[in-house]
Amino acid sequence: MTRHALPVGLFGLALMMAGAAHAQGSAGRGGALVERNCAMCHSVGVRGQSPSADAPRFRDLSKRYPIEMLEEALAEGILTRHPAMPQFRFTVPEINDIIAYLNSIQSNQKASFKR
Repeated sequence: MTRHALPVGLFGLALMMAGAAHAQGSAGRGGALVERNCAMCHSVGVRGQSPSADAPRFRDLSKRYPIEMLEEALAEGILTRHPAMPQFRFTVPEINDIIAYLNSIQSNQKASFKR
């Protein structure tokens, strides 16, 4: 076994477990988290405008990028160029809940992603 085989193997196992946990995320708990942490600036529901004109509506996030791409940002801390945006870091269960919620409220239009 090489020096890197064990960590890579553990990393793969962690990814599989995270994927399984992702399927179990609760949109209800995720909605409560974003309401508590994000609604002061963002529209976090299926209707309404964001209180802050520069804050994107959560139901439209999939027009910008795939929702699952937010998992890493939620874990490491969302950083923006906007000085008023607080830095948030969430636990894996919280992230799963937030992703489940965001997926549940997306508008029908999705952005086309080109590589």
